[in-house]
Amino acid sequence: MSATTETLQFQAETKHLLDLMIHSLYTTKEIFLRELISNASDALDRLRFEALTHPELADAGGELRITLAADAGARTLTVADNGIGMSREELVTNIGTIARSGTRELREQMRAGASDEALMQSIGQFGVGFYSSFMVADKVTILTRRAGQTVASLWKSDGEGTYTVADASKEQHGTEITLHLKPADPESGIDDFTDEWVISRVVKRYSDYVGYPIVLKSRRAGGGRDEEESREPDAAEGSVEERVLNSMRPIWMRPPQEVSETDSGEFFRHLTHEEQEPSMTIFVKAEGLLEYRALLFVPSKAPSDLFYHASEPGLRLYSKGVLIMERSPDLLPQYLRFVKGIVDLEDLPLNISRQMPQQERQLTQIRKWLTKKILDHLQAAANNEEEKYLVFWKEFGRAFKEGVSSDYENRGRLVPLLLFQSSHDPERLTSLRDYVSRMKEGQQEIFYLTGESRRVVENSPHLEAFKEKGYEVLYLVDPVDELLVQALTEFEGRRLKSVGKGQVRLGEDAESEQARKELEEQSAAAAELLQFIQKEVDEYVKDVRLTNRLTHSPACLVGSELDYSPQLERLLQIGKGGRARQRRILELNPRHEIFARMSERFRADREDPRLRASAELLLGSALLAEGSELPDPVRFNQRLAELLSTSLGADPH
Repeated sequence: MSATTETLQFQAETKHLLDLMIHSLYTTKEIFLRELISNASDALDRLRFEALTHPELADAGGELRITLAADAGARTLTVADNGIGMSREELVTNIGTIARSGTRELREQMRAGASDEALMQSIGQFGVGFYSSFMVADKVTILTRRAGQTVASLWKSDGEGTYTVADASKEQHGTEITLHLKPADPESGIDDFTDEWVISRVVKRYSDYVGYPIVLKSRRAGGGRDEEESREPDAAEGSVEERVLNSMRPIWMRPPQEVSETDSGEFFRHLTHEEQEPSMTIFVKAEGLLEYRALLFVPSKAPSDLFYHASEPGLRLYSKGVLIMERSPDLLPQYLRFVKGIVDLEDLPLNISRQMPQQERQLTQIRKWLTKKILDHLQAAANNEEEKYLVFWKEFGRAFKEGVSSDYENRGRLVPLLLFQSSHDPERLTSLRDYVSRMKEGQQEIFYLTGESRRVVENSPHLEAFKEKGYEVLYLVDPVDELLVQALTEFEGRRLKSVGKGQVRLGEDAESEQARKELEEQSAAAAELLQFIQKEVDEYVKDVRLTNRLTHSPACLVGSELDYSPQLERLLQIGKGGRARQRRILELNPRHEIFARMSERFRADREDPRLRASAELLLGSALLAEGSELPDPVRFNQRLAELLSTSLGADPH
């Protein structure tokens, strides 16, 4: 073996990925050809991009194209392009590992032992589709030369754990991938991929929209000439016949009525490397001072890195069909980062860095129009296609809510689209407009409670009086809801009110006023006991008071109108250092037997140690009821043990 040849091990995660691709990922094995063509198309896009500032790169390779060549005798299929190509280092990085071929999230999932089903949903991005070649091939070779370089590289592997890389020669820049095909086995989904009819069918089905000619080369001994075919003489074998298999017209340039769901679905998969159908497809055509076309998709499944801080969302940006940016984050707001697609401007000059367009004002305007178009489309789905909208909300609702606090200009469009869990129905979500339509007569506020889960929230003692009087309460159980309610304070003139903050006023004005007076009288009568309890728990609460929000529980903790909710406080505690805990308000139920017994005990003997223990236990029970941590679990358990021993008639000492 020459000094330029290396034998290397596949990265462990890559080996796992190979096994997954071969045995589990695709039920339709012919997908491999779509993946290889898609990667070839990306390589041609990248060459056109680099040629914007280095025209000699494109000039050296002639017409940009993708070439397919089958050899039935040798049972090989070659997929070639004259695109950007790869250097030796890029070849090892992109193919030998998944450091760039897959997302960081995918690698971390593999290392954490995620299930194959979870991994399959994460597979995508540049290069990963290459591994699908091993579904139909026993051995794969890659001959590639980077544009602007003179030395080529040859990569070989049987997919079993190792691969070799050697220096080689190649006349033109670009990449040739040769598959040494397994025997045809139609029952296992492996057709004869040396058959020209099979190749033509697969290309037409999956890659007709690719914007470069996909040319099938075949050898003929002789015969007539077809208008769609060209032939080159070959001394040894007669002639080489070339036939373009795809229409090449970019799908976004066609009138929407001419694009079938199958066509748009295949383009979506070509763009995203995902297997699912898109949930929604949006065509945009703008004419006038600013001309552009856009084709946008709302996927049917959320990507695993939707909330991953290092993910790189963004639409593909083209100018007259030339790729300008692979991911342009400026074309959509962050809360719409799940939308996939392309934007093609009629004229977009570049600055010298070629990374950012000069016309930022154009992108800002396009961003506004695309955002409006997407929100209009979502509103139409919410009005007319409820099931489709619910699928969207299940996958992307958490991200979509971020827009309320970040997109002030479109808040009026966003808020009616929000959906929440509520006490009205354990199964169905509700909009704010539907909530308002069910409000009780005289009700002026929209009630909500935030928490970690529906189970925690709906069992909260804060809801007792609301349940008793039949008031609906929204359950806000996503972390983003804490930011949402900071920005969304009212809807259609009704104030949003947390049932875990401030004072509670329920019922008609007269009924509410009567309840307030009764509470004032009870509070005055119990003032000294409340002061005693306050002294015992002063480290953790800033006030102790009676409440009418409780009907069954003895106590709960509430905040003032400006306090953080317990959920938000816990989120703020995460991270280095955290934040100091806030002191909230301990509310007691004056009608509960525990409070009545404490009042009797306090009147009889203010020095009774059981009063101090009871005060601490009330605070602990209120914290546990809302899902918060105890400040001193050991002391709480000691107090509880003492109280149990006393109640059972035993001496705690």
